[in-house]
Amino acid sequence: MPRARALAFPLVLVTAAALLAGCGASEVVPEASASSTGEGATAYPLTLQNCGREITVDKAPSRVVSLDQDSTEILLSLGLQDRMVGTASWTDPVLDTLADANAAVPRLSDNAPSYEVVLGTDPDFVTASFGRHFAQGGVATRDRFAETGVASYLSPTDCDGDVSFNAGGKRTSPLTVDTLYGEIRDLARIFDVSDRGETLVQSLQQRAAAATEGIDFEGHTVAFWFADTKTPYVAGGFSNAALLASTTKMTNVFASQTDDWPAVGWESLVSADPDVLVLGDLQRDRFPGDRLADKIAFLESDPLTSTMTAVKNKRYIALHGAELNPSIRFVDALDKIRAWWDENGSTL
Repeated sequence: MPRARALAFPLVLVTAAALLAGCGASEVVPEASASSTGEGATAYPLTLQNCGREITVDKAPSRVVSLDQDSTEILLSLGLQDRMVGTASWTDPVLDTLADANAAVPRLSDNAPSYEVVLGTDPDFVTASFGRHFAQGGVATRDRFAETGVASYLSPTDCDGDVSFNAGGKRTSPLTVDTLYGEIRDLARIFDVSDRGETLVQSLQQRAAAATEGIDFEGHTVAFWFADTKTPYVAGGFSNAALLASTTKMTNVFASQTDDWPAVGWESLVSADPDVLVLGDLQRDRFPGDRLADKIAFLESDPLTSTMTAVKNKRYIALHGAELNPSIRFVDALDKIRAWWDENGSTL
């Protein structure tokens, strides 16, 4: 299931001289903003605290493997494709504006690769968005990578203090957007492109502010359905989807659930009867109903689900799986919610 958390982010427009006009989450930051020299240059060895571990990087990595789409798209947005030797774990096609950069990077697996496949790329650095890749039974533990001289980095959006949620931990507090921005800044420092990282963060802040200006669902209820027609996985109150709901002033009908993506019965969802349904449009085909068309067909043909207010009124907002994760795509999700609101908000 997706790594997803509640991100409470500021809606203040951030401006700076380094901000490139029109540069968004889906655009590669130009080479000219790299900080390999000058005031923003990284001083090595660089030591960082990362999800309960101290990591030290002696020089900018030159052969990185990214184990998740979220971290992959951050690296590509920072213009680091020439240092990437493999990617894995995809839920959706790469962002269109990153497609050319991504085409130059080998895809090791659509899902999780084996440890041997990763080592076969001769990496010097491995990133992951989900802690399960570094857990027992995953790709390999971080200790095992360290034994072969490979440094590792886990997205702090998957951690509450020292604990990874996708490796068996439990969230005890909501995640703020600063943690996502912290991941971008960490990776930019590690690769000695800090100025690119700041430009990307500022662009995300600008886009988020523009997408949410004046939007107000006035407490109308919403449910987020990620996957599975048998036992639907929906967004709980600490999920990234909760960020999207609270930011646009929607009320998540499963806000009392402490798990990020709990599995619930259809009776519970029908009983909650949300005004709007946000539907995950996943391209991976791993669970029944991953794709949007299959979800809608199920909702409208099933005798129980077809009685819901959102279904009867066809109030659907489609988001890609990657947009339901805490990643640079959260602004793409906000853009889509805003577009739906502008067209349909008056009918609620």
